[in-house]
Amino acid sequence: MKTDHQEGASSWIASPWVQLVFGVICMAMIANMQYGWTLFVNPINEKYQWGRAAIQVAFTIFVVTETWLVPVEGYLVDKYGPRPVVVGGGLLCGIAWVLNSMASSLPLLYIAAAIGGVGAGAVYGTCVGNALKWFPTRRGLAAGITAAGFGAGSAATVIPISNMIKSSGYEATFLSFGLGQGIIVVLLGLALLAPPASLLATAKSTIKRVVYNATPREVVSSPVFWVMYLMFVMMAAGGLMATAQLGPIAKDFGLHDSPVSLLGLTLPALTFALTIDRVLNGLTRPFFGWISDRIGRENTMFLAFAIEAVGILALSKYGQSPVAFVVLTGIVFFAWGEIYSLFPATCGDTYGPKFAATNAGLLYTAKGTAALLVPFTSVITAATGSWHAVFMLASGMAAASALLALLVLKPMRRAHAARHASPASENTYSGALISESARVSADGG
Repeated sequence: MKTDHQEGASSWIASPWVQLVFGVICMAMIANMQYGWTLFVNPINEKYQWGRAAIQVAFTIFVVTETWLVPVEGYLVDKYGPRPVVVGGGLLCGIAWVLNSMASSLPLLYIAAAIGGVGAGAVYGTCVGNALKWFPTRRGLAAGITAAGFGAGSAATVIPISNMIKSSGYEATFLSFGLGQGIIVVLLGLALLAPPASLLATAKSTIKRVVYNATPREVVSSPVFWVMYLMFVMMAAGGLMATAQLGPIAKDFGLHDSPVSLLGLTLPALTFALTIDRVLNGLTRPFFGWISDRIGRENTMFLAFAIEAVGILALSKYGQSPVAFVVLTGIVFFAWGEIYSLFPATCGDTYGPKFAATNAGLLYTAKGTAALLVPFTSVITAATGSWHAVFMLASGMAAASALLALLVLKPMRRAHAARHASPASENTYSGALISESARVSADGG
């Protein structure tokens, strides 16, 4: 019986770009589980009157289970290949939305969220980790394109989902989209392969430096990892707040159904914002990933995170105008989504390709930690009577992350790269690879 690696040597689908496309489509199919959620919050509350904060606990459960189990799923990918993990994840994603369609109590809604989170995490972690392995010399671009599938994947379905909720109810929408998306993930998951060992050998002509392949235990013992983790938590918290609460924010701003005319289209403000935001949230990932391959990871982080801080401030001040709401939420999502390409690429640069899926998964758990803060945004807003305090907190965390990228992470990674590129470490960790892009990043661009 052939393993994924053996099949990868002979199958026509064993092309880096074919595998990348399959991964992107799988990511797009699970995107609505996070980015479409905000469309369901108000309809669920209107039917059951559970309260927004209680309903948003389901979102937190989804993100926590999506992220905190990714290291385990990454270990399974590193050991058994991507196929069984993605197929299993697709099945769980479909089951979760079917359960959402019939959830008549908060416990069942929470159970569905947990199942969906495990499934989505399996798909997400596998596809990103596999992309890092198939593109050892272009990790920023590969991780960005793959993450773009998740960021922009829901853009094409925002309007259909919104319309179906209005015409058929949110229950039928959960059921139809859940089954359709789950089936597609399962079918494409069967075509995913781990890269052959010869791929890294072929890439040797572009390799400029040797570093060690850090084991997961070594990664969590590294101070560099925890600096990245802190930055990831702070950046993810603000973006997840916007992702989960955009519907309630629009409603509280009085913009839920306000018409907006831009780019030759006229749509309700929330629908327009969700559509534009998803597109920009997808485009930013390969864009900033590509930029970071050239000017360095930390320099790119500073630029993007600073834009995020200013964008959130502007949204707080001017967001009650329908047009400004659409434009500024677009800027916020554009300056936020790149964290899902920059952090995995930086992790791959720093700790090597051998355990890329597991190590990137460890860092990705920061998103789950950040999700624990999302329900508190509803509590803060209820206590203060507006979203202003939440916006200020999110902007401050983005600004702090921008400064940490240049003043802390950059010198720490430079020292880390120098330490593990020494002749002694080359002998100890022979055969481990780092790309030219990693060298540029580690040396400060």
